[in-house]
Amino acid sequence: MAISNEHVRPKFEEFEARLAKGLTHLKNEFSTVRAGRANPRILDKITVDYYGTPTPLQQMANVTVPEARMIVIAPYDISMVKDIVRTIAASDLGVSPADDGKIIRLAFPQLTEDRRKDLIKQVKKMAEDAKVALRNDRRDIVEVIRKFKKDNLVTEDEVSLYEKEVQKALDKAIESADKLCKDKEAEVLEI
Repeated sequence: MAISNEHVRPKFEEFEARLAKGLTHLKNEFSTVRAGRANPRILDKITVDYYGTPTPLQQMANVTVPEARMIVIAPYDISMVKDIVRTIAASDLGVSPADDGKIIRLAFPQLTEDRRKDLIKQVKKMAEDAKVALRNDRRDIVEVIRKFKKDNLVTEDEVSLYEKEVQKALDKAIESADKLCKDKEAEVLEI
């Protein structure tokens, strides 16, 4: 059933957009979790102080993956090598950067079983946080629909129907989040 009420439809479309945005955020969060292979996306959250301005690493350097377990960072400004190395070493990536004065190499060791378990816990927490945010989005739209009922913009029957539609959309989004979580767990466990 499509929501036809002129007051509820825009709010429902906004709710669906928020669900999609939440799932996209979860995918981006998962891409920053290292899973045995070198993935340049793990550097997305790294920002380096570039002459007083926090700058994303990808804007300061060419990042490549020449091997399955290595990332090579070639800064555009060679004078920034030491700052980049210092920032990466201070981050929670779990790798030690090595530099030769011109380029930086990040060699990713084979994940231990304990590290894999920690990563899976981290992935599950990210998924649970995303599901809580999705449920909060549901709560917000249900409150709006009930306010419309108080203002006599929708009937009691419509409130019931719209709440079912909202729940269906939420269930679908949570199912997607669970699938993303299972896929990431499988990737972390992959040897």
